[in-house]
Amino acid sequence: MALTLVIGNKNYSSWSMRPWMALKGAGIPFDEIVIPLYTGDADKQRILNVTRSGKVPALVDGEITVWDSLAIIEYAAERYPDARLWPQDVAARAHARSISAEMHSGFMPLRNECGMNIHRPIRSKSLSDDAKANIARIQQIWTECRARYGGQGPYLFGAFTGADAMFAPVVHRFRTYAIDVTPPVRDYMDAMLADAAFREWTDAALAETLMIERFETD
Repeated sequence: MALTLVIGNKNYSSWSMRPWMALKGAGIPFDEIVIPLYTGDADKQRILNVTRSGKVPALVDGEITVWDSLAIIEYAAERYPDARLWPQDVAARAHARSISAEMHSGFMPLRNECGMNIHRPIRSKSLSDDAKANIARIQQIWTECRARYGGQGPYLFGAFTGADAMFAPVVHRFRTYAIDVTPPVRDYMDAMLADAAFREWTDAALAETLMIERFETD
């Protein structure tokens, strides 16, 4: 039985993008169901019918339902070990999981001030010192990973991993809000922007017509 990934709008739903990118990037087959967010009680109930959390993404595998982006990636890594969603080396795997968890639980100022909105015209905006500190930390993470593992491929740990999936929406944020980045960070962003799965998500997001006013204020 194929996996089913339930996600929100591709233009806005950064948390949906993460497990979608992980599954696509690892070549794990799945069916996709998109339920638009913030469109009323009917769609809210559709989500509740999948998971009592009332939130997307959610992964359905037969009788098993997994919600939360990082939990889905971890489940997929266990379910499909040959897909190698985490690095094989113990130290690299610990590193990848640590930065993924940091992304999962942190960087709230950046998220709040630079929401994912792929069809937003590219332009900068004034950011708080806290958001700027988030940006500096993310650039440090990417630069350190590329310095250590860059000889093995273009992604954070050479080959594509769950860590790249966790940071994929940040690549969009940096691009959309014209964030000034260092050359190593630019190289990594270029690799992600050229990634086939990343492009597929982006093209689908740009094709969406539903606009949510609360995310169109800047």
